Amino acid sequence: MKWPAIGYARATSLDELWRLQAEHGAAAQLLAGGQTLLATLAFRLSDPKILLDITRIAALRGIAVQDGVLRIGALTRHAELGRDPLVAQHAPLLAEAAPLIAHPAIRNRGTIGGSLAYADPAAELPACVVALGATIVAVSPRGERRVPAEAFFTGLLQTALAPDEIIAAVEIPGTQPTTRSRIIEVARRSGDYAMAGLAARLSLNAEGRVTSPRLVFFGVGSGPVLAARAGAALDGWVLDSAAIAAAQAALAEDLDPPADMHGPPEMKRHLARVLTFRALSPLLRASEVAE
Repeated sequence: MKWPAIGYARATSLDELWRLQAEHGAAAQLLAGGQTLLATLAFRLSDPKILLDITRIAALRGIAVQDGVLRIGALTRHAELGRDPLVAQHAPLLAEAAPLIAHPAIRNRGTIGGSLAYADPAAELPACVVALGATIVAVSPRGERRVPAEAFFTGLLQTALAPDEIIAAVEIPGTQPTTRSRIIEVARRSGDYAMAGLAARLSLNAEGRVTSPRLVFFGVGSGPVLAARAGAALDGWVLDSAAIAAAQAALAEDLDPPADMHGPPEMKRHLARVLTFRALSPLLRASEVAE
């Protein structure tokens, strides 16, 4: 299908963006990477009267470490996440996730802010920011507001953003030498949305015991699902096959996946258990691996 007739304006600062939004109101829609927007326009699922291009707003760009916190601007593209040395050092989970996102053309245009704002339940980055305990920095004419990632995703394609807010940045606490993270997913073909996926982050103390585990599943609910009971089954225990089995069993209480085009709920639960083993088994204590 062809796009509807649309106006276009480019904002070069946040103040200019607020002026354009006030002028056009609900008829306006933001344009950043555009990878979701272009599809919804083609299928007439979106019908904005004007697109407000925000790609030249410097305040939404950049990757930096400030006071031990990694701040990633909302306009950072997926491909940049995969190659930036600060991301690799301070949030390797995001660097590992980048190659899993769709295809190179989309990674070269899509942005982290756009992915989080769209809140697709099968997308990798929403699960990653929840696993990392990140904070979403929202900005509006009233100023900045910080929302914990765990509270940011409120339902299917829904977020805590107010109508006049946009994502300015993502802030991620600094990683520790004991921190381990991994993202893994099952998809029918490379580049497809995940049938089920897991973004995992935990720490291992000197005794090999798990601390601060966060297992966040995607593609199995209306948004990223933090598996609290599975995490509790790991917390404080030596990471061995028994601990992994306990986490797998606890998923029955954490997950209530809907049926979808990929299969029924039980298939999703099975995939979640498999992904849990695949994500955690490389971290098994050395003595058990030797056996």
